[in-house]
Amino acid sequence: MTELSVAYIDSFALNAGAIKNGNDLVRKNSFQKLARTEDGTLLFGECKGSGKEPYSCSADFVKTEQPVFRCSCPSRQFPCKHILGLLYAYAGGKPFEIADIPADIADKREKADKREEKKKETAAAPPGTEAKRRVNKNALAKKLASQLEGIELAHKLVQQIVQSGLASLDKRSIRMYEDQAKQLGNHFVPGLQAAFREVFILINASDNHEAVYSEAFEMLSALHALLKRSRDYITARMVDPELPMDITSVLEEKIGHAWQLSELREQELIRKNMELMQLNFRSYSDEARGEYVDEGHWLQLEDGEIVITRNYRPFRAAKHMKEDDSVYMAVQTKELFTYPGELNKRVRWEEMTMRECSADDRKKIRSFAEHSYGAALKAVKNHLKNPLADKNPVLLLHAAEVAKTEKGCVLVNETGERMPLANIARLGYPTLQLLPHLNQEQMKNTAVLVMFEDQLSEGKLVAQPLTLITENEMIRLFY
Repeated sequence: MTELSVAYIDSFALNAGAIKNGNDLVRKNSFQKLARTEDGTLLFGECKGSGKEPYSCSADFVKTEQPVFRCSCPSRQFPCKHILGLLYAYAGGKPFEIADIPADIADKREKADKREEKKKETAAAPPGTEAKRRVNKNALAKKLASQLEGIELAHKLVQQIVQSGLASLDKRSIRMYEDQAKQLGNHFVPGLQAAFREVFILINASDNHEAVYSEAFEMLSALHALLKRSRDYITARMVDPELPMDITSVLEEKIGHAWQLSELREQELIRKNMELMQLNFRSYSDEARGEYVDEGHWLQLEDGEIVITRNYRPFRAAKHMKEDDSVYMAVQTKELFTYPGELNKRVRWEEMTMRECSADDRKKIRSFAEHSYGAALKAVKNHLKNPLADKNPVLLLHAAEVAKTEKGCVLVNETGERMPLANIARLGYPTLQLLPHLNQEQMKNTAVLVMFEDQLSEGKLVAQPLTLITENEMIRLFY
């Protein structure tokens, strides 16, 4: 069984409330029985509840990377507070008696083993003999036709806004455009609908519309390019239904496709036996999508690539969905699924284990930092030329010194190149004011994770520091 640290247990909880409730059960001594098998792969117990009979809960770690939780309580949260309490009790050193595995769990293990054997037999089948996912061509044709209608509707809306001029946008006209954009919800293009809402939210949020015209125009230009690419792509798929989905860019996701893990596996967008370290984490509200987003920036220890995890929680269902959190341990996964994209690709995993971060990990992370700011800026500018690209790419840079000048803070490398630092408004987490609180040792010979932004109104590319990695510690400026 993997080491049950508090941080590892926290990673299973749906939210902070579940963590508190689980710890409260331990603090109140609510468990009437705490037991484990001799090999330590199964924890089980009984916890007092609201009914006459205690709730039976268990945590099965026979597959370390994919533990199985069970509880007899009626809670809709999973894992529930009883399971979390069981794990916290073990991590906290509470005495667990040695006991035989319960018969019902032994039976469930046997059934699970049979399912696993069947999966292995299917995976070992000769190439070409595996069953492929069947596509209903008629349904696909109808969906593509509806998407094309939605794209044409969106194109007309962009034309109307541009022809009328941004200066003509007032609350009444914005409300009219929003009502028209709602029709896109009937055409399987939620990504395009969210892009429109983002423009309207930007303008509505500002008392001085002129101050955001440059940004709004840039967003409309990017939307126009997205619509053109989408129209060409959907038309080509309608002509040739056998045409594969685009896995070279984020086009499908921008239109609104939610990639399933089975699709990523089918497209062979998967890497084996990977280790990652989270360098930064934030949660924010995406009003345009109507969702909370838990976003983490990670470094792949094998090759130094910076990737992103995003967990989407719709506003209406957020309380029933797992909320991601900061992770300070190294994550190990046998299968890392990679979404289509370029710089800072989105990744995801189903099964994972954790281990403590070491000095060697920090040394390895620092070794991947880019020393040439010219090369870094060139990579970012080439990335931003793509209208589908994320407008706030993230890179890891090496700084001989984080210095303060008359114009503000800058990163300085060994050759004297300077990278100006600034807070990015769209990020919503200012960090520059925290730098003076660091000591001089922490500001020298450090790797700095930065997020870039092209500030159109001022005509310059700036970077905001997110995390500093020194030889001795990782300093997150927000988490």
